[in-house]
Amino acid sequence: MTTTPAPPAGSSTTAPPAWQPVAAIATTLLLWASAFVAIRHLGHEVSPGALSLGRLLIAALALSVVLLRSPRNRFTRTEILLLLGCGVAWFGIYNLALNASEQKIDAATAAMVVQVGPILIALLAALFLGEKLTGSLLLGMAVAFGGVVVIGSAMRGDGGSDLDGVLLALLAAATYAIGVVCQKVLLRRLTGLEVTCYACWIGVVVCLPWVGDLSDVVTHGSAQTLLLIGYLGLFPTAVAFLTWAFALRFTDAGKQSLTTFLVPVIATVLAWVLLDEVPPVLAFVGGAVCIGGVLVTRRKPKVPPAG
Repeated sequence: MTTTPAPPAGSSTTAPPAWQPVAAIATTLLLWASAFVAIRHLGHEVSPGALSLGRLLIAALALSVVLLRSPRNRFTRTEILLLLGCGVAWFGIYNLALNASEQKIDAATAAMVVQVGPILIALLAALFLGEKLTGSLLLGMAVAFGGVVVIGSAMRGDGGSDLDGVLLALLAAATYAIGVVCQKVLLRRLTGLEVTCYACWIGVVVCLPWVGDLSDVVTHGSAQTLLLIGYLGLFPTAVAFLTWAFALRFTDAGKQSLTTFLVPVIATVLAWVLLDEVPPVLAFVGGAVCIGGVLVTRRKPKVPPAG
């Protein structure tokens, strides 16, 4: 592997113009929201494991082509462990859990439940990264979990399978949180391209048990199915994770993760337009409570008047 001395070449932490991280986050949110809709559509014919493996493999190959022409760094032992944590949790387990959940619940509801993730990220960032933990954060976390309970009640079926979908989405939220915190530490020295590319390959390894399922999809799947898997790999994975990493380098993990409360709103609109699929009214109420919890965490503490 080609190596360069630390700090990595081309990875200056000098803050870019303010519009660039904002544009990067906006790109990520739109692409991630579209992923919920595409996953829901593919869930009728592609298994969670095959979809995860196909998506990650396409992204890993595309990112590797770019990385081969870019400076790379020798990882420390700690960075290897963090990269494994990020790749296994966020790129591996997260994708498997999310894909499985969307076979049981609709795209907008899954997007809403995953919004517990930003609350968990803020807590983990406070514990392990030294980011500030406030009373508003704790209150917001409680409110958001209350919203998840409401969503779970709305989606409960007679056999309980819908509740299983909510629980799988919660697992996705937890692994998402672990991955982001690991990623934030890695981005202190490594480039977003390096972290995203290697984490994708780790996710591929996690999903290898489903290589037979993916082979069947490639052999017998329709052109539309293959195109959607390709879209998921190139855009919501390769592009969106790069733009996310770019923005994350210049902000706190907790603060940036809270912007993803817009994903359920975007996913709801896209699912309504493209899939004619709208969650039950009570699920919208729970989603609003989740979003309200995130907004509570963004409240700035009042400064007492002088004197």
